[in-house]
Amino acid sequence: MPSNEQRRQAAKRKLERQLERRAEQARKRKQMTIGASVFGAVLVVAAGAVVYNLTKGDDSADTSTTAASSAPQEAGVMPAGRAEALPATVDCTYMPDGQAPAKPANMPNATAVSAEGTVTVNLDTTQGPIGLDLNRAESPCTVNSLVSLAEQGYFNDTPCHRLSTTGLKILQCGDPSGQGTGGPGYGFVNEFPTDQYSPDDPNLGESVTYGRGTIAMANTGQPGSNGSQFFLVYDDSPLPPMYTVFGTISDEGLATIEKVAAAGDDGSMSAGGGKPNTPIQITTASVAA
Repeated sequence: MPSNEQRRQAAKRKLERQLERRAEQARKRKQMTIGASVFGAVLVVAAGAVVYNLTKGDDSADTSTTAASSAPQEAGVMPAGRAEALPATVDCTYMPDGQAPAKPANMPNATAVSAEGTVTVNLDTTQGPIGLDLNRAESPCTVNSLVSLAEQGYFNDTPCHRLSTTGLKILQCGDPSGQGTGGPGYGFVNEFPTDQYSPDDPNLGESVTYGRGTIAMANTGQPGSNGSQFFLVYDDSPLPPMYTVFGTISDEGLATIEKVAAAGDDGSMSAGGGKPNTPIQITTASVAA
């Protein structure tokens, strides 16, 4: 079985190839003046699970597998933690994705990134506080990116653009455009729990429970497509283990999200969910000292 370091190196090589292809495709799209200049992750609910697809800001362009039912699938158990602890520091790979950032952002430092302890990011929102306790030991490169973006003010004055109250119980944030298509202009690979599976493991396609209070990254389903969008799980939700888990939500934050969820959504997403009926905007995101 490959070690964590071998998986990480293989993922880095795959990421580099993936992002080079995406950058070349983006250049060709611009040359042909076809479509929008900004692509990103859009959450699509299908058969009680979630897939992320590249779209042109139109969530009706669903390229996921056809769902026969909207009933929730029975989910397995999320891995309890890493099979092997990471070293105290790791090197990360962040690469330009060929897309214009939704808001100006610099790529994070990628060397000697801490893989120990936790860091708190506080989201002040128009509906109340949401505290995020980020776990470096599980997903250090993801935590490093989100902390960097928060410190740059990237999340300030940005909406949480999508709410799902059936099948999945999530609030999605992190896109300054508010359309579900924006990102910081760079990408990086999945971490926990995806990297606990071998790439050809059939269990990668089986749902596990993303538990109440989980923070996870949105992506397009392609390697290296994590950016700035994240989703906050306010009740147990089934998902394949292909969305990086990197922390937990405070009790106060869950109360804020549940208040928003109680009012429902406008159903504007053709595949399920939509904009919250009670709008919620991140006013400031700050990293606790």
